[in-house]
Amino acid sequence: MSFPATRMRRLRRTATLRRMVRETRLSRDDLIQPLFVVEGSGVREAVASMPGVFRYSVDQVVDEAKRVTDLGVPAVILFGIPAAKDGEGSGADAADGIVQRAVASLKRDVPELCVITDVCLCEYTDHGHCGIVEAEEVANDPSVDRLALTALSHARAGADVVAPSDMMDGRVATIRRTLDEHHFPDVPILSYAAKVASAYYGPFRDAAESTPRFGDRRAYQMDPPNRREALRELELDLEEGADVLMVKPALPYLDILAAAREAFNVPLAAYHVSGEYAMIHAAAERGWIDGERAMEEALVAIKRAGADWILTYAAASMAARLGS
Repeated sequence: MSFPATRMRRLRRTATLRRMVRETRLSRDDLIQPLFVVEGSGVREAVASMPGVFRYSVDQVVDEAKRVTDLGVPAVILFGIPAAKDGEGSGADAADGIVQRAVASLKRDVPELCVITDVCLCEYTDHGHCGIVEAEEVANDPSVDRLALTALSHARAGADVVAPSDMMDGRVATIRRTLDEHHFPDVPILSYAAKVASAYYGPFRDAAESTPRFGDRRAYQMDPPNRREALRELELDLEEGADVLMVKPALPYLDILAAAREAFNVPLAAYHVSGEYAMIHAAAERGWIDGERAMEEALVAIKRAGADWILTYAAASMAARLGS
């Protein structure tokens, strides 16, 4: 039927009607809060390029995790910044490393919280790359071995989920085998399966002190124009044993997320990354947009495209906005 019998505005007339026909609903259960952990005590240091985001010492990250949990956010993902770095990223798999201690403290003091750990070497290497460097190239297979040991150390500390973000080939299979061989068959892997070499990571690298000292990460992270390759990466990680697949960044790659939702019957995650978050705040600070509405609209778009889990620095503030 055509106009005037069909009038699409009829069901938009009131807030109640709009709520009753809403197709996509953003929930607090969709959200994961990233947290940065540093050495020291009593540290709560603001990240200048990400308003509302801080770097916390272990004691302070527990307090923040309690606040996040009280707001209804079910999970956090931890990024560690060690006091010392070296060429091998040796702090990444240290039993007493910064993330390992944070995990143990969180699981002791906030046991109901799902603790996810980022598995990568970039925060721990003095060159800033995500793996072992040989002749100024990131060597895939030695890096995979170190990443598997890092994931194992996180599982031993009590991590609920490990999340490799390095984009080395074969790392999911090696991590799965290592966890299984050491009696952690029930620890899921959230794979950064389609992670693009993006311009949107700048504020994160500021927070995590992980900017490469030479070159860039384009030789191992994905080339932005490649959609079919992204789907192949997702498929390969699923075959290797990933339990949840991630697309990163989120908003510039909603087409890939939507295609993944059509192709794979598994949980999907998307990372609303630091640059996406910072741009909304920067525009809002200048009075150009309504920041709260824009942030919610961005996260709804990610959910509508197919994400089950949304990693976002706005998780806590959005949970407060969504309420019960």
